[in-house]
Amino acid sequence: MTKIDLHIHTTASDGTFTPEEVVREAARLGLAAVAITDHDTAAGYPAAAAEGEKCGVEVVPGIEISTKFRAAVHILGYYVDVHSPALDEVLDWMHRDREDRNVKLCAMLREKGVDIDNERMHARFGDFVGRPHFAEIMIENGLARDMDDAFERLLNKNKPFFIPRQFLPLDRSVEIIREAGGIPVLAHPFQYRLDDASLRELIEYCMAHGLEGIECRYTGYDAEMCAYLESLAAEYGLARTGGSDFHGAIKSDIRLGEGRGELDVPYAFLAELRARRAKD
Repeated sequence: MTKIDLHIHTTASDGTFTPEEVVREAARLGLAAVAITDHDTAAGYPAAAAEGEKCGVEVVPGIEISTKFRAAVHILGYYVDVHSPALDEVLDWMHRDREDRNVKLCAMLREKGVDIDNERMHARFGDFVGRPHFAEIMIENGLARDMDDAFERLLNKNKPFFIPRQFLPLDRSVEIIREAGGIPVLAHPFQYRLDDASLRELIEYCMAHGLEGIECRYTGYDAEMCAYLESLAAEYGLARTGGSDFHGAIKSDIRLGEGRGELDVPYAFLAELRARRAKD
């Protein structure tokens, strides 16, 4: 059975591997295909696709959009047109909102004696600057012990450095992915801590706006959890996907294509997505 990984982050968002490095690592591990699903951007796909041509790894254009339902929900999009005007408009708005938050975080750090501003953050970390990068600055300046400490004590909700972001509504996120020619998929369903009835309500709400898949295999999900999600996918006629949520050094215990050793995503899942794309 040929393995794949359909949930990967790069330096185009908050990962620590460049798109090219991700693809080279996938080739080294013998993965047949990967999907680049950076947060709220598709900027990493072109470089990854070019490297895939060299390495013999199939690279799927993707994205992960942060949305709001009753709480935060993430929607993956596969085979999106990375040059779609509809997608660009939304991503530009999300980028501006993130930049506003980053400017405020820099100001809060300066109040704690850290000499930093948004321009220097971008000079160091690139176009995408997110909370993991601020956590790194906090660690270097003695405000936090490590990444977990930075988030748990400073950056998470109701903590001193938490600044809420604006999120695209869940229904609009699903619709935008479809408008961009993509296949919308509900990411890591167990992360939302919903009971069966509430999870079904979420799935049915998303389906009403065009949801086409569920991420059934994910880092930390055991065989029983995966089987339950795959049964839901079959019941609702949705495609199955799976991936590690690889970020590199930021989540060093999660390995590409393997998660923490339990992940096994077959190529058949990608074939399901491709078949749905062919029907549209």
